Amino acid sequence: MMTTVPKMKVEVWSDIMCPFCYIGKRNYEAALEQFADRNNVEIEWHSFQLDPTIPAHTEKKASVYQYLADRKGISYEQSVKMHERIIQTAKAAGLTYHLDKAIVANSYDAHKMIQLAKTKGLGDAAEERLFLAYFTEGADMGDPEQLLRLGKDIGLTEADILESLASDEYAYLVKQDSFEDHAAIRLDPHPLHHVALGVRYGHHLRWPVGHGATIGNLPRQFRPNPGPIRDHLRHRV
Repeated sequence: MMTTVPKMKVEVWSDIMCPFCYIGKRNYEAALEQFADRNNVEIEWHSFQLDPTIPAHTEKKASVYQYLADRKGISYEQSVKMHERIIQTAKAAGLTYHLDKAIVANSYDAHKMIQLAKTKGLGDAAEERLFLAYFTEGADMGDPEQLLRLGKDIGLTEADILESLASDEYAYLVKQDSFEDHAAIRLDPHPLHHVALGVRYGHHLRWPVGHGATIGNLPRQFRPNPGPIRDHLRHRV
């Protein structure tokens, strides 16, 4: 008699404007390829905004360099240098970041569209397309016209996208994810993004493949298991 192996669910709280989230996604995918039971692992994306106070639908948009400089009280030149390190980290993960093109915008509407994509089984595709659009192509995540174009790229219909941007239902789902993320912050006060591994709340997933902790060489922790995972991981790039 065949035994059905329960799937491991990896839940990720991330913002499509978070540079380490895209790097973490790519490192996770590379690590998953080394895991023999990768077909029994599924990922679910949750909404998280790095800065929900960014004005929505404003014509005045800052560059990421100026935004960080203002936010941290550092010089523009210092901000550029800090971002250069991020660009190199992304390059090591196989990504091309053009942060000189990146536009700081409120990502709330983008998250509503991601919530729509999840209902169509396109959550991962939406995350990938929006990450690429923001970090490589310089797309404005606060521009409904650009969101419409990007949503169509992954197979969403114009009618569904426009409905999601105006819908209280999808807005509620974004806020619900944010509420859960705030609960997770009480367990881990440094959530650039949050990952839960078979349990309700977990820790960071930003380790590069080859730095000790990978899915491929931690089969006990990552083997699909309906019970709780006892060994949590905390690794930084």
